[in-house]
Amino acid sequence: MLFFQYRSYMLEIKVSSWQYDAMCRQHSSNLFFPPATFEKKEDREKREAKAKAVCNGCPVRIECLDEAKEIAEPFGIWGGLNEVERKRNLVFSD
Repeated sequence: MLFFQYRSYMLEIKVSSWQYDAMCRQHSSNLFFPPATFEKKEDREKREAKAKAVCNGCPVRIECLDEAKEIAEPFGIWGGLNEVERKRNLVFSD
């Protein structure tokens, strides 16, 4: 006879207070995250430059970048860096 033990797990949703002050809240998420379909290199560079310009004027840029590193966010512009730049930053900071 088999017995199964089930545990209930709580889903933790983290909402940081810095997010309320983020400049990106005033813009579409399409600016900060790539489309689900193919994006030309030139289009990606333009989109990312616009997103980074928003981040550069953001009062919570550092908090945003710290959280992206903490949760190992694999997509999008966070704290003014794209996913490749964040990974590079982690490698060279160790």
